[in-house]
Amino acid sequence: MLLSSLLNALPGAVAQGLIWGIMAIGVYITFRVLDIADLSVDGTMCTGAAVCVMMVQSGKNVWIAMLIAVAAGLLVGLATGIFHTAFGIPAILAGILTQLALWGVNLKIMGKANQPFSRGSEILITLKHVRGVPFYQNPIFIVAIFAALLILLLYFFFGTELGSSIRATGCNENMAKAQGINTNLNKVLGLMISNAIVAFSSALLSQYQGFCDINMGKGAIVIGLAACIIGEAIFGKIFKNFGLSLVAVAFGAVIYFIVLQVVIWLGVDTDLLKLFQALVVALFLAFPYWKKKYFTKPKSVYAAKEVK
Repeated sequence: MLLSSLLNALPGAVAQGLIWGIMAIGVYITFRVLDIADLSVDGTMCTGAAVCVMMVQSGKNVWIAMLIAVAAGLLVGLATGIFHTAFGIPAILAGILTQLALWGVNLKIMGKANQPFSRGSEILITLKHVRGVPFYQNPIFIVAIFAALLILLLYFFFGTELGSSIRATGCNENMAKAQGINTNLNKVLGLMISNAIVAFSSALLSQYQGFCDINMGKGAIVIGLAACIIGEAIFGKIFKNFGLSLVAVAFGAVIYFIVLQVVIWLGVDTDLLKLFQALVVALFLAFPYWKKKYFTKPKSVYAAKEVK
């Protein structure tokens, strides 16, 4: 009986994991590609959802609503980028300032702390369609298609000259400057792309759960980082291509939510879930260090001399 309840909950965990996997791809762009810790995503998660819900409530098509949500994410990234590059504020503080400002902005967009979709609203995905519907209406299938298209788009974009210059900026900013690359512009573009993806993910999440809430972005950065770290730890040696690294991040989010579902199924106090999330991230962050320190055999001096 208990096992069947877990199996019934797994499709929902996979669907939610894929939605957050798209968000994690946005985090990956700043965290790994740009080497910037962008904390504004906690606010962007609410902004994208709020814009999507309010646009649909006003009678706009859901596709238009999602497009405007993405545009809102671009503006959030632009604000963080300007704080960082034009104002000279460290990236982590710039993200915190943007996140702080978005609290009031999000409340103004929604009008109150919680806004549901109007009854009968035409939306793309819903929690009710996790089972018992044709596969093309299942949110797992729909979100997987979105994730695949996004990964393909990012793979080709970061292979272009502009995309490569953004990657070069994150890899070695001083070298990029020496090559005549405008690193400040690339940082702003990277932050805009990242937050646009996060806003797109939150627009999907609001449809999936049927509402947006002022607190829905709290801890989003932790989930995004967890997905990146889990994906790298499990698939890092297999998925070495940039596009496959993005796939690994999406898989990492799915694994994270499946593990979370198992923990809930085991009867862990839900008040301690945030503590558990922090411990999961800490363990996966520590794993590469422990592996290198305790499980990797050091090369002998003689072997090193022979190599030379």
